[in-house]
Amino acid sequence: MPSDLSDAFRAHPVYLHHQHTDFNSLQELPESYTWKQQDHEQYPSSKDSFSLQETVPVIDLMDPNAPKLVGHACKTWGVFQVINHGIPTSLLHEIEWAGKTLFSLPPQQKHRAARSPDGVSGYGVARISSFFPKLMWSEGFTVVGSPLDHFRKLWPQDYSEYCDIVVEYEKEMKMLAGRLLWLMLDALGISKDDIKWAGPKGDFKGATAPLQMNSYPICPDPDRAMGLAAHTDSTLLTILYQNSISGLQVHREGKGWLTVPPVQGGFVINVGDLLHILSNGLYPTVLHRVITNRTKPRFSVAYLYGPPSNVTISPLSKLEYMDQ
Repeated sequence: MPSDLSDAFRAHPVYLHHQHTDFNSLQELPESYTWKQQDHEQYPSSKDSFSLQETVPVIDLMDPNAPKLVGHACKTWGVFQVINHGIPTSLLHEIEWAGKTLFSLPPQQKHRAARSPDGVSGYGVARISSFFPKLMWSEGFTVVGSPLDHFRKLWPQDYSEYCDIVVEYEKEMKMLAGRLLWLMLDALGISKDDIKWAGPKGDFKGATAPLQMNSYPICPDPDRAMGLAAHTDSTLLTILYQNSISGLQVHREGKGWLTVPPVQGGFVINVGDLLHILSNGLYPTVLHRVITNRTKPRFSVAYLYGPPSNVTISPLSKLEYMDQ
């Protein structure tokens, strides 16, 4: 992880507010998880403000026009979905199984692998929690590098099976992230010569990429709860597998919140703050949040792709005079 992000974590520590929170045992929404109406509806209601015909673009990466479509989606939306990306469906099932198994463990067992208040890896609440007055109806597990040490605490006998799945998933995500980033940069006319830190092979060796698994349990009062509050990602790009349960919403300027419907076997790709900077503002970073529901638990896994920790991101010089 970049050192400046670690410094930010230390400046804003996140504590597990309830040492053994068991969401499934709560029949009513506690006050600490109850968001005021004006906080919950931070922007105009999407149901009144966007065309039902408008939806986040879905791009087939096997389409010869994929580079052009990716660039257009980045400029106009800041988010899109991809299919035919080359990631085996079996691996998606495995990472989902591993994550759901993890979150189904008893609270006391999950807390064995809790992250420290100023740490990055391990079990805990959303990193952005310290910036909001209310708690979010979710739990997460962050993996930076190898999950071995934490998984040994969770599964002393059979941790290797879970480790192997995460390591394989990270390897596939790294290749996909590099491929997507070049599609995004190519659409701006950016080449390997313009990104020195991409390395001589253009493989972005040294890129930082935490893996974030998220669980959103069934909520007794979803209209007053928040799964994950509105935020942007401090990354170049994020690759999100959201399974088959909807809950992710993106904010469309002047039009409100729009639910991103899950696409079978697909990924949601969103522009992060660093790519917004790198593109000189040509690619908007997307504000997004997660809502809860009262009938189905939801699982997702995000791959948060960023530059090497020693790289300073600034607008690319050849984009400084391009019209936005």
